[in-house]
Amino acid sequence: MNDSTRSILHLDADAFYASVEQAADSRLRGKAIAVGGTSRGIIASASYPARARGVRTPMPTSQALRLCPELIILPGDFAKYERFSQLLFAYAFDLTPEVEICSIDEGYLDLTHQRQSPQDSMRWLSQQIESELKITISQGLATNKFCSAVASKLKKPANQIEVPAGEEQAFLGPLPVRWLPGVGTKTEPRYLHAGLLHIQQVATLSLSELEKIAGSSAGSLQQFAQGIDPRPVIPTSPDPKSFGEQETFGVDQTDETYCLAVLRAMVDRLCRKLRATGLAARTLTVRVRYRDMEDTMRADSLSEPSPLESDFYPILQPLLRRCWTRSSPLRLVGVRLTNFHTALPEPELPLTGLPQKSTTERLQLADATDQVRRRFGSQAILRGHDLWLQKKRSAGESEGDLHSQPSQK
Repeated sequence: MNDSTRSILHLDADAFYASVEQAADSRLRGKAIAVGGTSRGIIASASYPARARGVRTPMPTSQALRLCPELIILPGDFAKYERFSQLLFAYAFDLTPEVEICSIDEGYLDLTHQRQSPQDSMRWLSQQIESELKITISQGLATNKFCSAVASKLKKPANQIEVPAGEEQAFLGPLPVRWLPGVGTKTEPRYLHAGLLHIQQVATLSLSELEKIAGSSAGSLQQFAQGIDPRPVIPTSPDPKSFGEQETFGVDQTDETYCLAVLRAMVDRLCRKLRATGLAARTLTVRVRYRDMEDTMRADSLSEPSPLESDFYPILQPLLRRCWTRSSPLRLVGVRLTNFHTALPEPELPLTGLPQKSTTERLQLADATDQVRRRFGSQAILRGHDLWLQKKRSAGESEGDLHSQPSQK
């Protein structure tokens, strides 16, 4: 039987690869796009406008173009999709450590023991991901994994469906038998030939009759059909985690120097967090929001992971410029560090092109300054951009609201 006290959430990102491309390039939003196809390849992901024209996955590109001549076809950028996936699940880990990542765009959350109601958690997760990442997710909430997964896939995109405790079998019953695990394109005809069109028929069929069709898996299949699934959520290690900060300016900004100084100060704080937790990061993501609320994100990675802010400084300004391509003021800037590794106190490999001794000395210096700040306060040691920002802000210029965004509580 199901444990009626459990609250299991399944999240499923909508048209993930295509949605990530649209999030990264606002010119693609609302258009029929597809990812993965060359002239002789197949479609790996299609936006919902493309799906409305009949484009599906996997479908030959040539067929997709016949159905939708205006289809925009993009090559896959799997490094980008992995970065978005890390950010997506960072929000899941903000809710609970009990997160089971099933794939790059799907996972389960066990919300049973959370203070916040499961319904509030579901709404919060959807709002955060849509607001911050500019993609949508579909979610199912139920007492078990199977029902929550089915619920998340009904009425996509951006759905939120809850299956109340005790109504699992009634929820599943009317659905076609192909929704059951193990019933696919090759095996479904056997069920249809036996007159089993809907899940309810499988749920009520005698086990001996079902064994003639499903063989040794008949018992577990019938349990699924009855809405019974005792499988636990098996937490995935949250590594690589992410640390992030963002600042909403009190006055929209046109000054690149000011924005860069703010971003540098954020990187300083995030790298102190890395060192405090014994971690090093490899990937830095910069995010900007324009006055009209349009968001852009760009990311770059070091050749080796580092816990040192000075290693991230050289890629910070190029990333800001790659984000800030419009002649429009910025309302918000933010950074996030991802792709974490365990930091070694005295690394055997250089973290930059500098000699090994220099890297070790820089780590020792960073640790020493961290100790001073912990003992005497964050203002005890300041960098040049910190002093410059203080001067600007003391003059009443450009102060905003700062939000730290650790991936874990």
